[in-house]
Amino acid sequence: MAESEEEVDVLVKRVVKDITNAFKRNPNIDEIGVIPCPEARYNRSPIVLVENKLGVESWCVKFLLPYVHNKLLLYRQRKHWLDREALVDITSTVLLLNPDFTTAWNIRKELLQCGVVNPEKDLYLGKLALTKFPKSPETWIHRRWVLQQILRQFSTVGHSRKQQQQNDAEQADAERSQQLRDHLARTLHQEMKVCCDAACRYPSNYNAWSHRIWVLQHMAVGNIKVFHDELSSMRLWVSMHVSDHSGFHYRQFLLKELIAELSQTPASTTTTTPPQRHSITVTNSSPHHHSHTQPNRDWSAEAAGDEERQLGATTVLQLLLQEMELCSDLIQSFPGHEALWSHRRHVFYLWHQWRREHQRRCSSNGGGESLHVNDCNDGCSSDPQKAANQSCAGRGAEAVNGQRCANDAMEVDGASLPDPRDSKRLKRGVLPPEPPALSSEYGFVSSTLDNCCNPEQRRFAVAYRKWLDTVFGQQP
Repeated sequence: MAESEEEVDVLVKRVVKDITNAFKRNPNIDEIGVIPCPEARYNRSPIVLVENKLGVESWCVKFLLPYVHNKLLLYRQRKHWLDREALVDITSTVLLLNPDFTTAWNIRKELLQCGVVNPEKDLYLGKLALTKFPKSPETWIHRRWVLQQILRQFSTVGHSRKQQQQNDAEQADAERSQQLRDHLARTLHQEMKVCCDAACRYPSNYNAWSHRIWVLQHMAVGNIKVFHDELSSMRLWVSMHVSDHSGFHYRQFLLKELIAELSQTPASTTTTTPPQRHSITVTNSSPHHHSHTQPNRDWSAEAAGDEERQLGATTVLQLLLQEMELCSDLIQSFPGHEALWSHRRHVFYLWHQWRREHQRRCSSNGGGESLHVNDCNDGCSSDPQKAANQSCAGRGAEAVNGQRCANDAMEVDGASLPDPRDSKRLKRGVLPPEPPALSSEYGFVSSTLDNCCNPEQRRFAVAYRKWLDTVFGQQP
């Protein structure tokens, strides 16, 4: 075994060279690990490559890391010189075994800015490091920095392309734009997969989920399809990790973003809402104005905006109702998990906030048509038993497992005649969902307490009922 400084120097150079050659032989390595081996038993390389897995025998790590750390610190202090190729190999080796070494990541940043390494190579290095250290904060921080560099490069290319638009061919410009979008889409998909793998390797991996949120906020702003796909794909994941608070917090973030996007007023009616509303009033009050074209166009735009807002509200209701149903299924299937009850609490409060904002927006728009969302306290008692008994009284249907009554009708405020858009929805087979209610929540708690013997489940149910009493019991 190596003991002297010269022998350690030879050993480290050998290990670094073997790791570099391993990546040259197999550029598709997807996982690294340390092989327990207290001492070198054979005169062979401590680097083991099997298929796409790279292993390092543990006996050499205690010599490798201190030596490389010292070399890099001396380099930063300008007391030791290393060429760029040596820096790339050394930093790659040390970061695979100790990704929280900030100095090494800073050197990689300088190499990337100089063009010695490309961003994709650094993302790949961080991905491999996360297979062994999935919670490494320095790795996630460097990963976000690299993504910022990629986004900055794309914005720079797009700006220069706009300046040269008159001289360049439009077809080439369109092809370049499509290539940039495709590259960003692949990068986004890769980041989602890296975050998911890290979350599976380490429970409640806050760093991985925070990075996932950051990626969506910077690379998928306003893209409803991406957020909806994420919400759908994460349904199975949270069903298999019912105690992971971070995973449910990610779903709460997705719901908030989707609700914010779907609740936005259409651009066609946002800037001209007061004039359009005024023209509609004049048209309805005086039949002489029906011959004018401009009021008719305003009415058509207003009607289209109303339908878009109404469809957005229907989608929000469907999302919240599906999330409440998911919470009910998981709570009943996996009793005694606090993360499930905390998530249900957040979703119901999110529904309550959206309902009040939706009603306020409809009233500010002059009482236009809107989905009737029942108040959480209408006809509901703060007493759990009374609320459970009132949950479906007078509606002609019984609650199932404390959930909503399926036969409740969806009303349209301020509409005395049948809305023609309702017939269109019926033709499309889309029915407005029944919103959640406070009575159904009390009924669900009562059903849980009556049918479950798990002490933790009962404790969480009682705490949830107290929360309902505190937050909603005294509100008008």
